[in-house]
Amino acid sequence: MLKRGWEQGVRAIVSSTRALLKRHRFRAKRHLGQNFLLDAGILARLAESAELSAADTVLEIGPGTGNLTLELARRAGTVIAVERDRELAPLLAETLAACENVHLVWGDFLAADLDALWALAPPAAGGARKVAANLPYYITSPILVKLLTSRTPPALAVLLVQEEVADRLLAAPGTRAYGSLSVLVQFYSAPELVLRVPPGAFFPPPEVSSAAVRLRLRPTPPVEAGDPAFFFRVVRAAFGQRRKTVLNALAAGLAPAIGKEGLRAALATAGIDPARRGETLSLGEFAALARALLARG
Repeated sequence: MLKRGWEQGVRAIVSSTRALLKRHRFRAKRHLGQNFLLDAGILARLAESAELSAADTVLEIGPGTGNLTLELARRAGTVIAVERDRELAPLLAETLAACENVHLVWGDFLAADLDALWALAPPAAGGARKVAANLPYYITSPILVKLLTSRTPPALAVLLVQEEVADRLLAAPGTRAYGSLSVLVQFYSAPELVLRVPPGAFFPPPEVSSAAVRLRLRPTPPVEAGDPAFFFRVVRAAFGQRRKTVLNALAAGLAPAIGKEGLRAALATAGIDPARRGETLSLGEFAALARALLARG
């Protein structure tokens, strides 16, 4: 049973956020994926899951009305919040008026220099760079790619995403959800589910359910892939035509650079049956295949 104080906190955030939006005559923009999280318990869980300390710098992508920003500011040394919609400026100014440790940056995160963002407020001694965000669902994949492949990746990221995407990030080989995004995320991090979030926790409610995932960035990948760029080229080719065997999918995706006989030989070297489908290959098998292909020149 929910505690009375927690229920009051939920009502207070819902009421204050709705009043804030009404006071500033702000309407959420569907094309920017604006669904503002209002549930006090979920906001606290997200912030707690980021394992923040006063020495940490946390990056928030799309602060919206600032509800999660407040929770992060209570726990971290510094919050760097990147917001694209300048019409939210008066709302964020009101919400964050008492926060002295929030750097608000206006612009498109995907176009921003991540190194320059971190440089605004480096972590204190013993601290780390972290990310916590309710992501705009329509650009989740490019945001993940940018964070994971950056020269200065975060040590940890807690991301609220579409539930279907969360399932893909966590998927095992051979499952329907397993794909190139699964391989990318599991190559660079150890993902785990934090919680599932119903549409009613947002305003306006999205048409789909959501889930929060925590990514612990790996200091080194769990497999030796050789050239990471080539490794992911092989992965994308293998998933490019899911109904085909891995041999035919690779032939279509890597041709004409690598002939079919060369692919057969590389698959044999990696110990992979050419009749298998790409979505059944594990991280280790993709790495072995990429190394075998590289060895053939």
